[in-house]
This record gives sequence, C-alpha cells and structure tokens, in this order.
Amino acid sequence: MGGEAAEADAASAALALLEGARAARSDPETSETAVLAALALAPDDLDVRIGAYKFYFYNSRLREALPHAAWTIAHAARALGLPEDWRKVEPGAAAFDTLDEGPRLFLQSLLAWGWCKARLGDLAEGIEAMTRVARLDPHDRFGAARLAEVVRREGRDDADD
Repeated sequence: MGGEAAEADAASAALALLEGARAARSDPETSETAVLAALALAPDDLDVRIGAYKFYFYNSRLREALPHAAWTIAHAARALGLPEDWRKVEPGAAAFDTLDEGPRLFLQSLLAWGWCKARLGDLAEGIEAMTRVARLDPHDRFGAARLAEVVRREGRDDADD
C-alpha cells in the first residue's frame, strides 16, 4: 500500500508542476522545465504523459511529442486488452463505436502519433496510422479519414515538385 501512496503523491506533485507549465505558456523554457520535472516525478502517469505530448505538439516540436503519444497508445492498448502493435487492432476489438474514455484515448493517441509521423516526413507510417483510426472508428468522429487523405494529397503534390 505504501508504494501506491507514494505513486499517488508523485502523480499529484507532477500534475501540480504541469499546472505551472500551463500557466507559463508564454514562457516555453519555464514550461518545459515543469514538464520535464513532472516526467521525472511520475513517468508512468497518464495525465503527465498527455501533458508532455500536448506541450511538445503545441510548440511544434513533433519529434519530441512522438514518444509521449506512443506511450499513451501502449497504455490505452494495455488497458483495453488490445495487441501491443496497433497494426493488429481490428474493428470490434474494443468499443470504438462509443465515446468511452479508453477507446477514445486509443484512437486519439494513434491519430496524433500518425499526424506527427506524417508531418516529420514518414508519410507511409503516418497515413497507415490515420487510416487504421478511420477503420476502427465506424463514425470517423476524429476525422482520421479526411486527415489521411489530406496527407496523401500533400505527399503526391510534393512528389510532383
């Protein structure tokens, strides 16, 4: 029980640090210091990882956002009992047709990861991830099919140059 209490305390302290990062958005250096401190305190806390992902993503530091999105995909997959490899996740493997937190987190994280990969130049893997999200989400609530098509089109346009 002591270990769980210590983890909870570390997570609480880490989340408090992230609040400081949010408050210091106009000062990215201070914000990043808070994000890194939160990660050091609670590297396995979902909210800390999501906060780190968002910090790097919204500061256009996609390469640094990627590992946090990947961690979140793996976390969500474990929680849902899905295969570790997102390429092996099939429609119906989880309640992807709902807005339940677990399936939503998995889909959003995979879409975010795919977007980052594509923007960093790995079009094939990025499009594959976005297409998988569209395939899993029967209502395409996250617009993954549209995003994948935009990236495909941009990739073809780039190839024409």
